[in-house]
Amino acid sequence: MSIENPFTEPSEMIIKPSSRLNVLTILTIIGSAMSLLFSIWGYFSADKNYEQIEKTMKSADYDNAPNFVKGMINQNTLELARKSLENRIPLLIVGVIGSILCLYGAIAMRKLKKDGFLLWLIGELLPLIATLLFIGLAAFSGFSLLGLGFPVLFIALYATCRKEWS
Repeated sequence: MSIENPFTEPSEMIIKPSSRLNVLTILTIIGSAMSLLFSIWGYFSADKNYEQIEKTMKSADYDNAPNFVKGMINQNTLELARKSLENRIPLLIVGVIGSILCLYGAIAMRKLKKDGFLLWLIGELLPLIATLLFIGLAAFSGFSLLGLGFPVLFIALYATCRKEWS
């Protein structure tokens, strides 16, 4: 049996996020940390990725490879790796800023702040726009389309929690 304190002001009461918002923000915090790590990893591995793709395409085994392998590693893949290598510093900066904005936005949404959604949304879309500008539309083909699915899904799920934010 719980007894409420009659002297507590309504503004002093602790309001907790719904279970949906709680789960979404936890997943966002985990995703932001992973995104930060992948941004840093992408910076340090861009040259090795380019060299590996180039080496694979020049090898004798590539000519004998099945067509599905040639479909995954081709001239377009090499061009994407080259653009990623050339633009690794801007991609790193935008990736880190996006990850921090997503993290800060998720924490603000846990505190039921409406501004948190806007910060998270900017942090979510900024790396996608930067990738489009620096690498091109080809970066969003094949398995990379899955990278677009998560932001769209989370935008829709967070939109259902709008009533909770002050």
